Amino acid sequence: MEIREGTEKDIPEILKVLKASLGETSSKKTEEIWRFKHVENPFGKSLILVALEAGEMIGVRAFMRWQWQKGNKIHTTFRAVDTATHPKHQGKGVFKKLTLQAIELAKQEGGHFIFNTPNHLSLPGYLKMGWEKVDKLKVQIQPTFPLNWFSNKITDYNTEIRTPSQNIKTLCSLTNEDKVKKAKYFTPKSNEYLRWRYEDNPLQKYEVIADISFYMAGYVKEHTYFKELRIVEIVVGDDGAYGTIKNIISNWAKKFGTAFISMANEDGLGNFFIKGNFGPVMTVRKLNLPNEEFNYLLDLNHFNYSLGDLELF
Repeated sequence: MEIREGTEKDIPEILKVLKASLGETSSKKTEEIWRFKHVENPFGKSLILVALEAGEMIGVRAFMRWQWQKGNKIHTTFRAVDTATHPKHQGKGVFKKLTLQAIELAKQEGGHFIFNTPNHLSLPGYLKMGWEKVDKLKVQIQPTFPLNWFSNKITDYNTEIRTPSQNIKTLCSLTNEDKVKKAKYFTPKSNEYLRWRYEDNPLQKYEVIADISFYMAGYVKEHTYFKELRIVEIVVGDDGAYGTIKNIISNWAKKFGTAFISMANEDGLGNFFIKGNFGPVMTVRKLNLPNEEFNYLLDLNHFNYSLGDLELF
């Protein structure tokens, strides 16, 4: 078995392996989506490894580049995402070999840690390869007005940018500066990141609104018997904007006919009264961090995150 770094020329073969292994049920697998995630990411091109046997691609492992910042120190990190082994070659340890080699490459590049939110089926495998549990993500929930709960409203998502990009850049700087003071890990925001993550995302459409004092993104998560309005990002430059934000969220819930609203605890609107560890388990894997710093990562209270920082996409 040969393992090497993947290139953009490999994308068609990578997609064949992904489709053969995973099908199209979980998410669409197109070159546009692969490039969005692994080439156009403002944090940089992903670390991609492919496995070959007799010249045929049989496996792929992708670590998306990411940044977490604590204080003024930006940590170079990786997000363990797309992975697949061709069905004809399962049982050969392809996933483990690819992952362990990717870890070594990430370490050689000076990365600080890897993170992800694996499902219950893949979690044991990650733990065996050195990942450690942090905790289930904390989420706050608020039921909406009952008359909206069973609405069948179908409305397209809108992107409404009411302010120049320079103002959004200023908003990002202000919120980043505020989070620096809290000495917790956060994903630094920029106009480029927000546009890539929410406005131009081909995997998931978002309702986005931006004004001089805030930027906000959300979408509807469909459940069997109800709909959830998930607020995935709030960037605020002035605390006075929270009143406007609450009104917009209320209008979004009515527009989409959702039964409840969810967001990260750290988004701080204050009136979300049901709080708990409702999200998936976050895990981390040390690369080039001293033990003391890595142990700090293992407490979820040391993170200041939005749902958009950690949701799968």
